[in-house]
Amino acid sequence: MKPDWDKLAAAFKDSAVTLIADVDCTAGGKALCEQIGVRGYPTIKYGDPSDLQDFKGGRDLAALTTFAEGLGPQCSPANIDLCDDEKKAQIKEFMSLSQAKRDEMIKEKEAEAAKVESDFKTFVDGLQKSYTEANEKKDKDIEALKSSGLGLLKSVHAHVKKTGSAEL
Repeated sequence: MKPDWDKLAAAFKDSAVTLIADVDCTAGGKALCEQIGVRGYPTIKYGDPSDLQDFKGGRDLAALTTFAEGLGPQCSPANIDLCDDEKKAQIKEFMSLSQAKRDEMIKEKEAEAAKVESDFKTFVDGLQKSYTEANEKKDKDIEALKSSGLGLLKSVHAHVKKTGSAEL
């Protein structure tokens, strides 16, 4: 993906509205990656720098280029004219709050998101445990079937079929 990403960055290097950049999350960019929620590599994010979204599209140059060409300014306090009436009202409501209240609300919502992530991880861990247990049971049950004479039964069946005789 890196060669396509570099080509995309080169194609948009002079854009006034679209920035294509990369961050090494294993080195100097580690703190930034933790701040914006990078959990795996490679991760592509887009949007307002204070509210980056996860990109879920294709990872080849054509898909990345098509997506990047559709990017531009989005509804935000800095681009209020791009907002519908509902978003304008929500921005106005948030701007009327104190900084302390906004900080509190952000922490609450981030805690809710962290709980959703934690609940999902717990669910996936449970699925993994169930899968492992079921797979071990399957292997044990198949081994028991084989040990009960299945292999010998197949051998006798093939012998009789080949020789046409059930006599030893």
